[in-house]
Amino acid sequence: MTTSASSTKVILLSFAAALGGFLFGFDSGVINGTVDALQQAFQSTAVGTGFNVASMALGCAVGAFFAGTLADRFGRRPVLLVTAILFMLSAWGSGIATSSEAFVLYRILGGLAVGAASVLVPAYISEIAPAAIRGRLISLQQLMIVLGLFAAFLSNYNIVQHAGSAAAEFWWGFSAWQWMFWIEILPAALFFLCLLFVPESPRYLVAAGKLPQAAAVLASLAPHDNAQAKVQDIQSTLSSEHKPSLRDVINQHTSKLHPIIWAGIMLAVLQQFTGINVVFYYGATLWQAAGFTENDALAVNVISGAVNISFTFLAIALVDKIGRKKLLLVGALGQAVMLAALAIIFSTADVTDAGQLQLAGQMGIVALLAANLYIAFFATTWGPIVWVMLGEMFPNQLRGAALGLCGILHWLSNFTISMSFPVLLAGVGLGAAYGIYAAFGVLAFLLVKKMLTETRGLTLEQISREQQ
Repeated sequence: MTTSASSTKVILLSFAAALGGFLFGFDSGVINGTVDALQQAFQSTAVGTGFNVASMALGCAVGAFFAGTLADRFGRRPVLLVTAILFMLSAWGSGIATSSEAFVLYRILGGLAVGAASVLVPAYISEIAPAAIRGRLISLQQLMIVLGLFAAFLSNYNIVQHAGSAAAEFWWGFSAWQWMFWIEILPAALFFLCLLFVPESPRYLVAAGKLPQAAAVLASLAPHDNAQAKVQDIQSTLSSEHKPSLRDVINQHTSKLHPIIWAGIMLAVLQQFTGINVVFYYGATLWQAAGFTENDALAVNVISGAVNISFTFLAIALVDKIGRKKLLLVGALGQAVMLAALAIIFSTADVTDAGQLQLAGQMGIVALLAANLYIAFFATTWGPIVWVMLGEMFPNQLRGAALGLCGILHWLSNFTISMSFPVLLAGVGLGAAYGIYAAFGVLAFLLVKKMLTETRGLTLEQISREQQ
């Protein structure tokens, strides 16, 4: 096999794994166009609606936490196969639900899949990718997430255009919102089929003591490298006392979390606390609150999805050239400025007799531009780069456990933001809510500057030694 052919194989395997990211994005974004219809269908309150939307994040937290340790025990590939099955079950069940309780149950099931995919896809890609292009390949995770979000937005928009509204009847007597969920079954089935043809991670195989299999996979991925020497290099970064486990996140000498774990937690939490998923989960509700019609609000979601995709490509082009830390610093400040602008716009907007915001003159266009610039900063930096860093920054010995811990806190943060937004919207208003998210952007800049070190161009084994 030539170098070009082996590179093509790694890229194809990375795309196959990154389909989990597509489903992550689709499952996260599909709820966006169904919020009002779900409230009507289940007769839920504002708090109940918030829980319907945010409930998936609870499953995500559990899925992310256990996925890492299960992947360390059984392998990355088997756990990803189970994840694909859970995506299909959740998509079907969310559409057939007749009560909030049943809906929440199926959304939590989907959350288990999203949480598992969120940590295992970047981990798997980082463990098969060569150092020179690892950042770009892990960034495929975020590209597929945003493609999934865009696909969900576009699917929702087209269904509503034909049905009239998300609550209206669509095909075969079922409501439009039900079909919004059922569409996801198709990419979930494709993900399952693709996983049948991907090899197990060579780093997992070494940790599991399956050295001949690890050497065979490494030889197929990089035939010009010495596979046996690489196996020995990987072995040197693993503990001879025990296989990777959750207890590895604790420093044996200090009995505290490793400093690198704290850095990962900071990245995982602040990616959510700068408010990105308020835009993606509540986009239609948000823009309707700002005076847009339902159809216009859904159209804005499609525009935002396109911006997200375009700037994710820019991130892929920059991540292995500029480096991870610089991009995160620029992104944190850029997001904070755009969020502050939105906070000012919405705080000074007029309010109609019906209690709705009304953006005077050109302020609606200014708000739309600021929101999409915010998405552009996120898509170029904190969207993909956080997953790149989490996939590669941890030593081989504790990667699975560290990703599990960061994953559960990431999704608990997602739940907190998603659950609190309707309350903030009804309480302090849209402007103050965006002011809070802007403050977290400033905090993100300060913490990245202090806590993170650059990983660009280093092998996973070099990173492992630096953090030991």
